[in-house]
Amino acid sequence: MPPAIDFERAWLLKLNNAIDSSAGEDIGRIVLDGSENLTAQTPRQEIIEWTVKAIEKLKSHLGEAETDRIMTLCACRYPTPGLQKARKVWEETRNIDRVLDVLQKQFESFMRDSIGLSEEEIEYVVSRNMGLAGIRQENTIIATKIPKSGFLKKYLKEKDSEKRREYYCHCPRVRDAIKSGDSIPSSYCYCGAGFYKGIWEDILQTEVEVEVIESLFAGGDVCRIAIYLPD
Repeated sequence: MPPAIDFERAWLLKLNNAIDSSAGEDIGRIVLDGSENLTAQTPRQEIIEWTVKAIEKLKSHLGEAETDRIMTLCACRYPTPGLQKARKVWEETRNIDRVLDVLQKQFESFMRDSIGLSEEEIEYVVSRNMGLAGIRQENTIIATKIPKSGFLKKYLKEKDSEKRREYYCHCPRVRDAIKSGDSIPSSYCYCGAGFYKGIWEDILQTEVEVEVIESLFAGGDVCRIAIYLPD
């Protein structure tokens, strides 16, 4: 059985590679300073404080736009094999609505077969436009992230709005920051936007731009991402 992946070390490696390729190793050393011993076992407050300082260093040296772009490169990636059907539909039809239909059906099957949601629960999630596909507005896709799948059932049953916020985010740093009442700069949420950037770039085989238009740290109850498709 392969060893468990340490989320902190894996994410820091992605951040390091993204900075080195975009801004050079000197900036990478400045931003990553103090992260050498951070692991999943490090006290969460220490990790949150280091993350805030790292984002502030990035903004100071590179500006907000480049910081946002670098953060998209740190995202978890949707498995490429799971996008092959959507990519094939795009190559054969050049029809975004057909692609969205494929992604939506995959997402509903995932909720039903992998998470075990009831049809009523699936209807609730879909009615809030949460999920993989998103809603098309001309050349823009608006995607609303679902709560972390491992907490999705708890999220749906929870009535307290603050507890729901704690269950919502996929990132352990964000969940811990919300629990402790801390805040992380909004640029950090471009890591989550990078998840959708990767999906659409895999499908279309071309670069797309993304923008965080709503997030927990900006006072929202959900995170919404705009994906700007090429003309």
